[in-house]
Amino acid sequence: MSSPFLLSKTKLFSQILQTLPVQKLLINTLNAYCFTLAQDDEVYAEALSNSDILIPDGISVVLATKLLTGSKIKKIAGADLFFYEMNRLNTNGGSCFFLGSNENTLKRIIDHSKSDFPRVKMQKFSPPFKTQFSPEDNSIMIEAINAFNPDVLFIGMTAPKQEKWAYQHIKELETGHICCVGAVFDFYAGTVKRAPKWMIDLGLEWFFRLLKEPRRMWRRYLVGNLKFIWLVFKEKITTRDRI
Repeated sequence: MSSPFLLSKTKLFSQILQTLPVQKLLINTLNAYCFTLAQDDEVYAEALSNSDILIPDGISVVLATKLLTGSKIKKIAGADLFFYEMNRLNTNGGSCFFLGSNENTLKRIIDHSKSDFPRVKMQKFSPPFKTQFSPEDNSIMIEAINAFNPDVLFIGMTAPKQEKWAYQHIKELETGHICCVGAVFDFYAGTVKRAPKWMIDLGLEWFFRLLKEPRRMWRRYLVGNLKFIWLVFKEKITTRDRI
């Protein structure tokens, strides 16, 4: 049996996005939901652990890291990463590729981006809606990405599918930054409303999503958050006993 995915052993990015090197990087995000999923998914835990950059996308991860390690880090949302990358590409006249979601959402993203980031060259691909992609599906996606050779690849297929796919195929991908940003596709397309800034600033973005989509989100945020708290305190006790 593999060792558990421990927050105290996980290297989280605690700088500002402007310090990200311009080279091929696998960039993932970590929140309480991701952390609990990784406890029961060895491949997902491996993908997160082997990220070049792992961003603390959740106030719960920030507080838990302070409790476990004493380190003060700042929350960086997937949306913050998206806008940083798009502004950078717009300044430099770079390119990006959107992989995931459905054709309608991707079209809305590109339409909005053309207005907000007119200097960015863009391409998109919506993969088939499957739990598991076939080797042929993977080849088609990789070929489409590599033919465009983007500076940034945005993947929006939800966790843990997107992180596992990027990790398993990173060596085959001809791109710069690979950013797994999940729900950001829906936020930017306008198909899902994001929390107002005051709620984000107070660390209540999760509560807003729960209120907006209670039937879909209750298990993630009510059951999942309780499980996260238990895992963190269990890790804290285990670490203390080893001292």
